[in-house]
Amino acid sequence: MSVDTLMPEVVSGVEKQSFRNAMARLGAAVNIITTDGPAGRAGFTASAVCSVTDSPPTLLVCLNRSASVYEVFNANRQLCVNTLAAGHEELSGLFGGKTPMEARFQAAEWSTLTTGSPVLAGAVASFDCHVTQIASVGTHDVLICEIHALVCNDQTHGLIWFDRGYHHLARRDA
Repeated sequence: MSVDTLMPEVVSGVEKQSFRNAMARLGAAVNIITTDGPAGRAGFTASAVCSVTDSPPTLLVCLNRSASVYEVFNANRQLCVNTLAAGHEELSGLFGGKTPMEARFQAAEWSTLTTGSPVLAGAVASFDCHVTQIASVGTHDVLICEIHALVCNDQTHGLIWFDRGYHHLARRDA
């Protein structure tokens, strides 16, 4: 049997639904991205968050330009990435849906760090950032975010999105 018969057929070009189905198989942390500033307070749920470099500490966040919160984030140019813990599924749903903004924030306890963006109490980690660059790709903006302060919580377990559902992660004891 040749290697060619073991490999699935490669199709030139990728259809939108095929891409979405494949991406559902890529597990990712669930985050609530928040901002507060001259344009107001807003937040949304995202799994499209990734580290970029540790010198300077930087991550990226992808934001759909058609999202209702887009103009607020674009104007404020600061944000906090709050990585959700197991048990935050309902909060993720509130920030990922059509819930009015004030109701989203009333559903949890918040504080602030350097930028003034809301920091979620009980998050696994929160990264307080200034947006330093923006790249437009297709329907989204990729926000390059320099981290100015962070908080880690060793008392919680992680929450990931995989195969179109939430899954809890336990910390490995050292």
